Amino acid sequence: MSDLSHVDETGSVRMVDIGAKPLSRRRAVARAQVQMSPQTTRRLRDLPKGDALATAQLAGIMAAKRTSELIPLCHPLTLSNVEVLLDVRDDAVEITAAAETTAQTGVEMEALLAATVAALTIYDMCKAVDKAMTISDVRLIEKMKEEV
Repeated sequence: MSDLSHVDETGSVRMVDIGAKPLSRRRAVARAQVQMSPQTTRRLRDLPKGDALATAQLAGIMAAKRTSELIPLCHPLTLSNVEVLLDVRDDAVEITAAAETTAQTGVEMEALLAATVAALTIYDMCKAVDKAMTISDVRLIEKMKEEV
């Protein structure tokens, strides 16, 4: 009925059976952006250590680790590495999140969730001073799989 991986031939949702797939080393990188005024980015840059950027970085890492709890049909994965980098530009914060594992399925959702939650954290921490912020361009930018 459908080419969607999480829909069976009757149209019902299902978890994908990965039991017969071999283990592979997998990596995914995702990106998101929070557009804001230049005044807001200056405030972010001027904050001391332990600031909004560090909080967003930790929130992204924590989110990646809980992906299967938040997205119903995702398999729980043991992540070997999660990195969340935040680049404050003139009028935006660009977030790049990478997730890695050795598993039978990919880590795209973990990387995408890490980038998204980091963006939401920046938004939450800046919303009092910038009502016009937007979150955009959430996307997968790299996906890698190699045999182990």
